[in-house]
Amino acid sequence: MNYNHLHYFWMVAREGSVVRASEELMVSQPTISAQLKDLEASLGRRLFDRVGRGLVLTDAGRVAFNYANEMFSLGQEMVDALEHQSRSRPLRLAVGIVNVIPKPVAHRLLEPAMRLPQAVRLTCREDKADRLLADLAVRRLDLVLSDSPIGTTMGFQGFNHLLGECGVSFFATPEIAEKYRKGFPKSLDGAPMLLPTDHTAVRRSLDVWFDSQRIHPALVADFDDSALMFSFGQTGEGIFPAPSVIDSHLRRMVGVRLVGKTERVKERFYAISAEENPKHPAVIAIRDAARQEIFREK
Repeated sequence: MNYNHLHYFWMVAREGSVVRASEELMVSQPTISAQLKDLEASLGRRLFDRVGRGLVLTDAGRVAFNYANEMFSLGQEMVDALEHQSRSRPLRLAVGIVNVIPKPVAHRLLEPAMRLPQAVRLTCREDKADRLLADLAVRRLDLVLSDSPIGTTMGFQGFNHLLGECGVSFFATPEIAEKYRKGFPKSLDGAPMLLPTDHTAVRRSLDVWFDSQRIHPALVADFDDSALMFSFGQTGEGIFPAPSVIDSHLRRMVGVRLVGKTERVKERFYAISAEENPKHPAVIAIRDAARQEIFREK
């Protein structure tokens, strides 16, 4: 088998198209297409079906992709194992952060890794969960920080580590906070509201809570990026929710004031790894500090 052909196939399957794979590999599209045909010829199986402008894995393609995932992840594991043997070099830690997680939360979760006796070189990548988990599967990432556990639809077996949970607080500029603080949470009925988008776990929980309280806020905007939501709230566009674990940070750094908080809605944070029992020292430090310090009283 030509493993270069297999690598091109794996990249196309992972990225979902020849165009995106060519951009990632910095190889022309005709070259990738030709190598895919060579691989299919050598295996005697069609690996992709074309649907519209996209490519969908056939049954044989899914089998090949699962094996390719194992092969390339094992290769990366070998590189990591050899790299970690050298104590004179910084310990590399590559973390994927699902983009709905507030930056202050991500910083607090990652900070313990930077306090290890060995120097750590941290690489952070922010993206949607599916793309980050695909990179975790092939060991391009050591860890993914997420607001929800990995689902059963992913093509690899990842492991969820609950770091902790906390309630949800609502913030706004001083003027808006003063107006809506009295009578919370009923005061949120009709209030201008900034929320995460509805594909996030916390948005679904908030919607259920609003319904249970018969609260119908006036939705001004919803966001994939929590930092942008905070920025809109900081300029007075509306009230916004945030994990209560960063209450003091938001009041100090963003200059907003607390409207109210509830423990009826929980924000949960997970570390997702490719191993059931992580061995990376920085991953262990992140997990243990979150459970023993950050969320201990939340």
